[in-house]
Amino acid sequence: MTIKVAIAGARGRMGQEAVHTIMKDQNMELVSVLDYKEIGETLADTKLFPQTFTVPIFMDLTELSSKTKPDVLVDLTSPESVYQHTREALELGIRPVVGTTGFSDEELKELSAYSAEHGIGCIIAPNFAIGAVLMMKFAEQAAKYLPDIEIIEMHHDQKLDAPSGTAMKTASLIADHRKTHNQGHPKEKETIAGARGANYDGMRIHSVRLPGLVAHQQVLLGGDGQLLTIRHDSFNRGSFMSGVALSINKVMELENLVYGLENIID
Repeated sequence: MTIKVAIAGARGRMGQEAVHTIMKDQNMELVSVLDYKEIGETLADTKLFPQTFTVPIFMDLTELSSKTKPDVLVDLTSPESVYQHTREALELGIRPVVGTTGFSDEELKELSAYSAEHGIGCIIAPNFAIGAVLMMKFAEQAAKYLPDIEIIEMHHDQKLDAPSGTAMKTASLIADHRKTHNQGHPKEKETIAGARGANYDGMRIHSVRLPGLVAHQQVLLGGDGQLLTIRHDSFNRGSFMSGVALSINKVMELENLVYGLENIID
């Protein structure tokens, strides 16, 4: 069966990669695009894609659903709009695959309950890179033995949220295997506020934002006389596309919400 896919955020750098990935996949059909700006009637009109890319653009998800009937909505937009897109897609019977971070715990609980109640699959992935998911899983395992941990995440300077969704997900996974405790000297004092980074369950998370970076993270695990560093680097957005394709295929089998790609890979 060919999976009919719609994309929200097709003009972004991740979105453009996703368009080409889906167009090349024989098991998928890109049927429509959601965009809130009047940028033309088809992707070709945006001047970002070849003239043969005549996929229609809609400014309203309900109209998009009615006219093109996608099975899956891939959302690669911004934290400000992603919750509304996901909720509306579920209400329309479209399975969301979301690569945008910014959900609150309350929003995730609400979406998870709606997804389970109506039997509609949904995947929310803080990071689509398979290597990044493996980094998180390795860090989760290592935390059982080296519980003093700091996370350094590094992204391009146009990223809106800090810490990144990947860093938050990593910290959450580690917290399941690490007894809560504050790290560093008990009388430690920041001479400049924020110098020690964000505090998550006693761990520290540091966010770096610089031009030239894409998406990078290292987890530092310290012990007596040793340091374990687990690092992943995405050098371009093509690194995320295998995870996007995997998620589109997998969400068709789900009847609930899955948060994190680590839950759908062996």
